Amino acid sequence: MVKAIWAVACSALVVVMLMMTTGGCSSAPVKKGDTTGEIPDSPAGGAGRATSVLEPAVYSGPRYRIGPEDVLHISVWDSRELTIDVVVRPDGKISMPLVQDVQAEGMTAVELSDLLHQRLTSYIKDPQVSVIVTQVNAPKIFVIGNVARPGPYPLRSDMSVLQALSLAGGFTPFASPRSIKVVRNADGGQEVRKVNYYDMIDEGEGNFLMKPGDTIVVP
Repeated sequence: MVKAIWAVACSALVVVMLMMTTGGCSSAPVKKGDTTGEIPDSPAGGAGRATSVLEPAVYSGPRYRIGPEDVLHISVWDSRELTIDVVVRPDGKISMPLVQDVQAEGMTAVELSDLLHQRLTSYIKDPQVSVIVTQVNAPKIFVIGNVARPGPYPLRSDMSVLQALSLAGGFTPFASPRSIKVVRNADGGQEVRKVNYYDMIDEGEGNFLMKPGDTIVVP
C-alpha cells in the first residue's frame, strides 16, 4: 500500500516538473509601471494598437520666460517678510513689499532676481534675491471637438499632437480621426494644418511639436 502511494506521488511530481519546463503553467511577466491605454480601432475593424501615455515634465529651466498665472517663489536672504510666493497677474506683473509692482512677464528667473536686487538696494544693503518658478501655467494649448476632455492644457516641455490628444482623453465615438486640424497663430493670422491620426501612429507624419496657443480641432 505504501509503495502504491509513493508511486502515485512520484508520478504527480514528474508531471508538475514537465509542465514547468515547457512553460505550460507559466504566465507572461507583467512589467512594473507598464501603463497602456487603448486607442480607437482602425476603419477596417482591426484592433487598435496599445500606446503608452507619457506626460512631459514641467519645463522651468534657466531659459524659460515667465508668463501670466505662473507661480514664483521669491526669497530674500535673511528677510522673512520678503520671502513670498506670488502669482503673476494677467498684466504680467507681481507685487511684493517695498518694491510694489514689478514687471515679470517675459523675463527669466535670473533676470527677475537681478531686477529685484536693483529695486531692493534702496532699502536693503546688498540684498541676496533668488527667484524659482514653482508652477508653470502660462504656456497653453487647446483641444476642442470630439475628445473626452476638451479644454486648455499647460504646454509642458516638448509636446506632440499625439501627446496632446492623449491628455484630452482620446476620441469620442463620433470623432473623425482622419480630419484633425491644428490651428496656429502665425504672422498676425492663422495657419491651419490638417493631420490624419492613423498616419501619425503608423508613420509619424503630422505628429509635430505643439507651440503655445495652438488649438487642436477634432471634428
